[in-house]
Order: sequence, then C-alpha cells, then structure tokens
Amino acid sequence: MLIAIEGIDGSGKGTQARLLADALKQRGLSVELLSFPRYDETFFGAAVGRFLNGEFGSLAEANPYLVSLLFAGDRFESRQLLHEKLQSNDLVVLDRYVSSNIAHQGSKLPVEEQQALFDFVEQLEFEVYGLPRADLNILLDLPAETAQELISLKNARSYTEKSHDLQEADRDYLESVRQTYLAVAKRHAESWRVVSSLVEGNLRSIEEISDELLTLAVQAADS
Repeated sequence: MLIAIEGIDGSGKGTQARLLADALKQRGLSVELLSFPRYDETFFGAAVGRFLNGEFGSLAEANPYLVSLLFAGDRFESRQLLHEKLQSNDLVVLDRYVSSNIAHQGSKLPVEEQQALFDFVEQLEFEVYGLPRADLNILLDLPAETAQELISLKNARSYTEKSHDLQEADRDYLESVRQTYLAVAKRHAESWRVVSSLVEGNLRSIEEISDELLTLAVQAADS
C-alpha cells in the first residue's frame, strides 16, 4: 500500500510522514518512508533544488510544464527504488508525490487551463514513467500565512542557504497551491482525505494530527 502525505510548504508533511511510518511500525507492519524531491540523491533532484533556489528565474518566469519535468524526473530516477520498497514492505509512506507536482504547477495557471496540465503530469508520471498511483493521499490543510510562520522555524536545507526558498517566500503562491490541492482532493474524494491543521484558528498539536493520520491509514489498509 502506498500512502502520500501532501500539503503546501510548512504544513508539516515531513514530520507527519515520519510519525505515521513510526506508528505503523509499532503496529507490527513493515514500513518504508521516502521523501520527494530527493535533492541529494538524484540528478533531477539537484536540478529541483537549483530551481527552488532561484537559479532558473522567478516563479512567473518558469514555464509550469517545463518545471513539472524536473519534479517528475526526480521520481522517474527513483522508480526502481520505490517499486523495491513496495515489494518488500506492507506500506510505503511518501512525503510528497505526484499530486505535489499537479498542485504546484497547476496553481500557476488560470483555472480554465489547469486541467490540461493535470492531465499532462498524470500521463507523464503514471503512464510514460510507469510510477504507481497512491492508494491514499492525505492533504494536510494549512493557510499560507500560518505555513510561512512555521517555515521560518525550519532547520537549514541542503539546497539553499535562504530562510525561504522560491516557493516558500511567496504567500499568494502558497495560498494558490493550497486551493489547487483542495480542488484536486474534492475531485478525487475516493482516494483523498483532508486533515485540517487548524481548529477555530488555533494550530492543532503535532500529536493530535498524527493520531488522525494513523486512523485514516489503518482504515484504508483494512478496507
């Protein structure tokens, strides 16, 4: 079973993916965790890091179709590793997957042009590159304003010395990505679950969110 944890930058994907993998292991399951992009492990991952560091121009300057090739290429290089992990384990938990490419690149286009890009990315990653589809996608929903506050608390990243990379620094962009994620989750409700990180304007605890993710994962595994 393949579970993808999705959300905008700063929503806690890495933390929650790790906690979910640990919790599933405690239940006696064999679980592997994999994070995308793989900045230090793949050719395209390094290129993604350069893009996010601003070396290829601003978000507005970079064509979303071309940018999607960088993120997809990183997963294509990792395809064999991903298949091996799926074959040798009960579950694989992913910190970002194909839907991250769809949400980020689609958010740069007018609504009426988004579906064409969605179809392009899905055909590229699932059909041309032969990547497996996620059995369950969990969206950690968090407003961009709160996400940016949390981003400022992150540790240093290998691909940038800046406090915020190209995407993280643009609040309007992050909010647009969030809305695109929500639209995708609504359109594919059978394989998506949305977990709100705020309750009445207050940030939920890491443990509370983690417990909800574990419940969703167990329900999916049992179905």
